[in-house]
Amino acid sequence: MKILITGGCGFVGTNIALYLSKKHKVDSLDNLSRKGSKYNLNLLKKNKVKNIRLDIGQLDKIYKLPKYDLIIDCCAEASVEVSRVDLDKVINTNLIGTINILKKAKKDKSKIIFLSSSRVYSIEMLNKIIKKKNLKKTIRTDILIDEKSSISGAKSIYGLTKLGSEMFIEEFSYAFGIKYIINRCGVISGPLQFGKQDQGFISLWIWKHENNLKLNYIGYGGYGNQIRDVLHIDDLCRLIEIQIKKIESINNLLFTVGGSKKSFVSLKNLTDLCRSFTGNTIKIGKIPRTSTYDIPYYITNNRLVSKTYNWKPKKSIFDVVKDTYLWISNNKKSLKKYF
Repeated sequence: MKILITGGCGFVGTNIALYLSKKHKVDSLDNLSRKGSKYNLNLLKKNKVKNIRLDIGQLDKIYKLPKYDLIIDCCAEASVEVSRVDLDKVINTNLIGTINILKKAKKDKSKIIFLSSSRVYSIEMLNKIIKKKNLKKTIRTDILIDEKSSISGAKSIYGLTKLGSEMFIEEFSYAFGIKYIINRCGVISGPLQFGKQDQGFISLWIWKHENNLKLNYIGYGGYGNQIRDVLHIDDLCRLIEIQIKKIESINNLLFTVGGSKKSFVSLKNLTDLCRSFTGNTIKIGKIPRTSTYDIPYYITNNRLVSKTYNWKPKKSIFDVVKDTYLWISNNKKSLKKYF
């Protein structure tokens, strides 16, 4: 199968490209604007994955690309906070970019796998799960988010662009017969991720510990008890490989996909893990308040995707931290300019 991966030099795109290139002809599309993309580009070149340096907003040039059997759309400005300060960038990349890919798929009769986000869900709904502004103690982990959870109300402009993309995919499928899969992913982490505060916090936490740099617990009292589930990138790659094999018979479906109860962590627990791997204890400050876009809790219900594909995450949060730590510690000098 001939596959195009948009955002192919990003963290998710690179890992998927390297994984699938063992069995498929894979090309990447990436404008290389993101910090760390050139590092990943070198890995793709070594594995004979060609990158087409092109902005996803340039429809005329996208139309001129070769025909692909499948497009995996990973291209996104993934920072929730950036969506408040650079509207045009987020809308053009996340929404207009996906629409352009849909137009290309319509022209070539390509199938699509779209990487959406858990941030399509209602901020109010997620805050109501906990009902506390100050999380002094470890919080409950028995409520899971699935495809039926509320998307009504504010979700961040980033989340809105991903939800809008989902809706355009469904409409193009209905109107033009495009076969698709949508994966609404929570936090994804692992090697090749250059983390920031609101995007890739696992690798950021490890990097800061490894280099004895200061960190802060931000929001909800500054206690570090907020929780996210974390999906190892290898588990996502494995799922996508299964979805590709079955896309002719299983398609036009939307799934919540995440680490679920197999792999979740609070910032406080993550700190303990990072200390044990790096041997370093760093100063962690306390900032009680946080962005209005922040959420205290998210754990995925994988019931539907597990039932459909007989797939479950294999790797725990310990595995996620371990594999990311080994990548960082083994490549510390070459990674320094990207963090």
